[in-house]
This record gives sequence, structure tokens and C-alpha cells, in this order.
Amino acid sequence: MTQDDLLARAQAWLAEDPDNETRDELARLLADGETDELAVRFAGTLQFGTAGLRGELGAGPMRMNRSVVIRAAAGLAAYLKAKGQEGGLVVIGYDARYKSADFARDTAAVMTGAGLRAALLPRPLPTPVLAFAIRHLGAVAGVEVTASHNPPRDNGYKVYLGDGSQIVPPADAEIAAEIAAVRSLADVPRPETGWETLGDEVLEAYLARTEAVLTPGSPRTVRTVYTAMHGVGKDVLTAAFARAGFPPPALVAEQAEPDPAFPTVAFPNPEEPGAMDLAFEAARAVHPDIVIANDPDADRCAVAVPDAGAEGGWRMLRGDEVGSLLAAHLVRKGARGVFAESIVSSSLLGRIAEAAGVGYEETLTGFKWIARVDGLRYGYEEALGYCVDPEGVRDKDGITAALMVAELASELKEKDRTLTDLLDDLAVAHGLHATDQLSVRVEDLSVIADAMSALRERPPVSLAGLTVTRAEDLTKGTESLPPTDGLRYYLDGEHKARVIVRPSGTEPKLKCYLEVVVPVGGANELAAARAKGAEVLAAIKRDLAIAAGL
Repeated sequence: MTQDDLLARAQAWLAEDPDNETRDELARLLADGETDELAVRFAGTLQFGTAGLRGELGAGPMRMNRSVVIRAAAGLAAYLKAKGQEGGLVVIGYDARYKSADFARDTAAVMTGAGLRAALLPRPLPTPVLAFAIRHLGAVAGVEVTASHNPPRDNGYKVYLGDGSQIVPPADAEIAAEIAAVRSLADVPRPETGWETLGDEVLEAYLARTEAVLTPGSPRTVRTVYTAMHGVGKDVLTAAFARAGFPPPALVAEQAEPDPAFPTVAFPNPEEPGAMDLAFEAARAVHPDIVIANDPDADRCAVAVPDAGAEGGWRMLRGDEVGSLLAAHLVRKGARGVFAESIVSSSLLGRIAEAAGVGYEETLTGFKWIARVDGLRYGYEEALGYCVDPEGVRDKDGITAALMVAELASELKEKDRTLTDLLDDLAVAHGLHATDQLSVRVEDLSVIADAMSALRERPPVSLAGLTVTRAEDLTKGTESLPPTDGLRYYLDGEHKARVIVRPSGTEPKLKCYLEVVVPVGGANELAAARAKGAEVLAAIKRDLAIAAGL
């Protein structure tokens, strides 16, 4: 693109930008001759895919802003009408991030102008409330405006279809084509009124459904510390706990209320270093049984347990550990159906399912795939996502997951046992499934592409001294999985070690998932098994980083 073309494109974008803030921002860039920054903003368009849209807020087609959202909504409306859904209901939810309410209202206006019916949730609410509302209200689609646990400068746009699941191919490409066909915002009708703003009835219906995940009469005695991580989870989670009869969670006051600046954390993700420090500080003051955290849109649930050997006396459970605990709890409750997980999650779920005689399925990463498993009863992925009520919410739900963790912890407490004790039982029964992750956040996305290329061109022949017996390039797909950008390695030896490498779908990260299985003959062997698992994982991580050029 020549400089004249760049300036002409920027001026054309400026002329139709409906947002004073981004219009002023773009005008300043033009006036100051910031051609390098303009070139970045106008290098293309933010791509709509199976994660919808997600990106940094700002002016221009490569940023999240009202112009981009209006085009996305118009493309979605055109797609729905082409599928015969003229007049159908589209439900729209949003979190408390910068611009979320604006993007939600713009979406409602576009849907109304396109001849669809639109209904906005009454205020910023957890993503699972939106996923529930789609099925509850019989909508043809849903939109959630959220960037989940991304940094404060980001926002996103997540699309669900009428089954309450997030979009998968080919719907993403078909919607993207309709978005690309929008020539000008002037061609998109956006009435000032005509959509509905829902009352609390939908939230009440969701809350009524949450208690149904628990066993009637089960113990409800566990004491918790809870953090909403500056997001929208507090009111809904505390209401759900109150309805279920649990003691009120002790709140991490500094993080309890929505704040789009996320002032107390570097990244508002319970998995990130330091994000749980305030929660652990609160736990040391009030001595609860467990700590529970939601991410900012409350579709994920993190759990921490007392651990005398951990710094500060508390240890975050890995997503795989919580996933296995919930699976064991559901098995004990008599759950039937299919237990599903993503390929990057621990193979322990398969062992639990096999022993219980329930179905088991592996999917690609993301709840958009897990939610579509036939006969799904329970699904989880290691990134703190759990679906314990697929008939109510066909997506990960950090509220119902928290309730079920609290029920399990209460039942164990009645027997003078803990979540850690149950994890030990699972290790003795099925082997210690030790997992870890090598996760690299980058500023330059070419680092990720270079690492993937290096591994494809020079695949490792051994990791941690273990021979790579099988290497799979998942872009070619497998017998059971459609193609995806990823690599999977199986290693020789008794530990059944496995490595999966993939670019994150929502963040500028390269993620490598490691697992080793250490046989355990009895409880007296657990400490040695953990030490061995940690040793092998550390060696694999070291060798993999070298092989990937990281």
C-alpha cells in the first residue's frame, strides 16, 4: 500500500467512524503524520474466526472498535437471514470492559435494523448467563462482548448459534464472508430503538438452574475465599452460593467489583503469576477450606487449596486436577453419558471414564468443540474451563463449576478429608498424571510462526532422553480430529509422556502442553512419583524450548 493509499483509506475510515473517541484518536494520528502506526492499523482487517473477534481497542480496521463491531454484527445478521432465520431472536450479553456496553448496543441496533429481534441482557453479566439465555429463550444466535482474561486494552466479540454453542467451521468463514461484503457503515441500518432490554427473569432462571447441579441434601459446609478478578462474577456467584445454602464466601475486596483497568493484576487471569496473591493474602487472614477465583467474565473457575509446602501456604490446583476432581465427583453421583476433554488436557479423564464405564471423547482445543460432543454429560479443558450442566449451559461455566467444587469439598470435609486427599486417591488408582505447560507470551507474532516452523522442519528425535516414537502434524488432521495448527509428540518409556504444541487462539502466546504418567503402587509411593514426574517434565520443557528456538 502506498502512502497515498494509506492516507486515503484512513480518511475514509475516519469519515464514517461513529465513535468520538476513536475518531479523535485517528484524527490525531493523521495530523501528526504517524504513518508507521497508521500502516499497522490499516494493514488488513481484524479476522473473524471460531473465536469471533478479539484484539486491542483503538481506531482502524486492525483494532476493536465500534466500526469493526457494526460490520461484524451486520455480517452475522446477513448470515442468519441467509440461513432462514429472518425474524429470529438474537440475545446479546456483555462484560464490564471498556466499550463492552457500546458494542452490545450497536449489535442490538444492527440486528433490529436487519429485521431480526434483539434482546440485551440487563447489565454486565457472566458469559455463561448469555450461553444459558440462548437455549432458555429459544434464540437463533447469541453474542457475548468480552475479552475474557485478556489484558485491559483488549476486547472481543464471541458468537454462539441457536444450540448455545460457539461457532465452528464452516460458520465462521461464512460469517466472515458476509462481514467482508459490508461496503460502508452507511449501508447498515441502525435504528435508535426497537430492541428489548431483558429484566432479571433470565438471570433468575439461570440461578434456579445452578442449584440443580447439586445433589439434594448434600453437605454445604465448605468455607471459601472468592475473587472475581475485577470482573462480573461476584453478584452471580454469591447469589448462587446463597441459594444453595453454602456459607457466604469471604470476598477479596480489592478485586470484588468490576473495573476495566484491572488495577491489581498484570493480567486478569488466575493462571498468571501474581494474579492470586491478594486471594492468598485474604486466605491467610480468614483460614478458609478452599479459595475460588473466576476470570473476569466468570466462565472459568480456579481453585486453590491449603498446602504447607507451598510458598504462602496455598497452592493453585492445575486445571487438569480440578477437571479430574469434578469427573470423579460426577461419577460418584452416578452421572452417565459422555465425558469429553480437549486434546491438550490430561489423559487421566479417559482413565476415570473407562473405570466408571462411561463414554469418553477427545476434541480439538476449545469449548466450541467440546460442547458439540454427542451425549455430552461433562466436559473440561485444562485452561480452567468446566461444563458440568451441558443441558443448561453448553459452554464452560465458572459459576456452576464453583458450586460443584464447593459441594465436593463439603462432602470430603464431612469425612475429615480434602481435595488433595482425593487427588492422591486418583493417582493411586490410575497413576500420577503430572502435567505442566511451557507458555511463551510474545510481542512479535513471527516468534510463534518461527517456532512452529522450526519444529516442523527439524522435529525433535528425543526429549528428556526419551525417544519421540510418534510425531503428528495436526494441520493434516487425524482419524478422529479435524485439522488444526498444532504438533503432537509421543515419547518412549514407561511414563507415556506426551507433548502438544500450538499457538493460542485468543492471545499472543505459544503454548506447549506436557504430560507424564508415573505408576504408583500405593500411597507410600506418591512423594517419589511426584518428584519423578516433576523431574521428567522439567527435562522435557528444557529440551522442547531448545528445539523450538525459544
